[in-house]
Amino acid sequence: MIKNLQRRNFIRLGSASLLIGAASVSLPNIVRGAQKKVVVIGGGAGGAIAAKYIKKSDSSIDVTLIESNKTYHTCFMSNEVIGGGREIGSLNHNYRGLKKRGINIIYGKATAVDVEKNTVVTGMGDKFEYDRLVVSPGISLKTEDIEGYDDTAASVMPHAWKAGVQTGLLRRQLLEMDDGGLVIVAPPANPFRCPPGPYERVCQIAHYLKNHKPKSKILVIDSNDKFSKQALFMQGWEARYKGMIDWVPGTDTGGGVTSVDSAKMIVSTDFDDFNADVANVIPPQQAGEIAQQAGLADKSGWCPVDLGTFESKIHAGIHVIGDASIATGMPKSAYAANSQAKVCAAAIVASLNNTEILEPSYVNTCYSLVAPDYGISIAAVYRLSKDRSEIKSVSGGLTASDASPETLRREVQYAYSWYNNIVADMFT
Repeated sequence: MIKNLQRRNFIRLGSASLLIGAASVSLPNIVRGAQKKVVVIGGGAGGAIAAKYIKKSDSSIDVTLIESNKTYHTCFMSNEVIGGGREIGSLNHNYRGLKKRGINIIYGKATAVDVEKNTVVTGMGDKFEYDRLVVSPGISLKTEDIEGYDDTAASVMPHAWKAGVQTGLLRRQLLEMDDGGLVIVAPPANPFRCPPGPYERVCQIAHYLKNHKPKSKILVIDSNDKFSKQALFMQGWEARYKGMIDWVPGTDTGGGVTSVDSAKMIVSTDFDDFNADVANVIPPQQAGEIAQQAGLADKSGWCPVDLGTFESKIHAGIHVIGDASIATGMPKSAYAANSQAKVCAAAIVASLNNTEILEPSYVNTCYSLVAPDYGISIAAVYRLSKDRSEIKSVSGGLTASDASPETLRREVQYAYSWYNNIVADMFT
């Protein structure tokens, strides 16, 4: 179980924290007159929640959600698809529930933001005016940082870091690989979406290989020297996949994968070349394309924001949430995006109604599945630091290293419950 904080109390405290962040300000309806308009770009864990809670808090606000896909595939839990424990259809969700709430759903790609005229333009040429804009575009992949890695290479060496076609491709490659093959997993340099994700993926692949292709090996060529929940993951690898996984830190390779030759299935570092049978190469990342186009990102590639409202530090009236934002102190995770979206929604509604924006609080929890009966987790409650420079963890915990088999099995069930709850929050 979680150290230092009982799970029941964490859930109670986490729920209270979200209420403080999302509903502690007075949220009266806007006085009759010109209807206030909020546009949200991106219907993922951040954008869908922001749209929902703005409309839920003040039904008089006209809320428009612009999303490229009619069917949304969650990245979270997609590693189970790769490992064979879940069908990809179980990750598919739609926006009918948000439409029933009175949110305008526009299926299309936001291609431009005019910060002077307060308009968003889609690929179809449609324009949407806003009083406040929420940008939740997720990530874009910096494929140019790995020599030889492009769209063609990604069709041979899938990154599978955006759920959908790439997820299915990596799964098929594992199915088609001969027993005794080598799978290379190459995590990117920090920061990136879902810090524990590559290492959970290693577990899921190892579980499949152990049961179907036991002569095979996994080589993890990391860009980093340490990773999220490292001790717990390595403990799980030793317990369940002994001798199957070799992890190489960035120091030993000069910083991870620098180039690939997808035609020859070669993955290279500054020091060595490796021949792979299956190569999961995950490129470095930055804020999604529309954030770059709108000038919301700084030289880091991510978007600086006020941590109490998530309003851009570059363009007033625009809020950036989720993976794209520089939410100092919080990881780039689905639940962090959910929490940030509620804080952002409260700030926007308060601003449009000229009411006080109170100090927010935030929560995050992240589950990882080492095996179908072996789960681990990390959880935290956060507060904004006094100087507003950091979202600081004030309590939380980690699965105990001496957790019993029953506790590890229970963590898996908690993970499934977490998934059901977060998608229900997003789409209903």
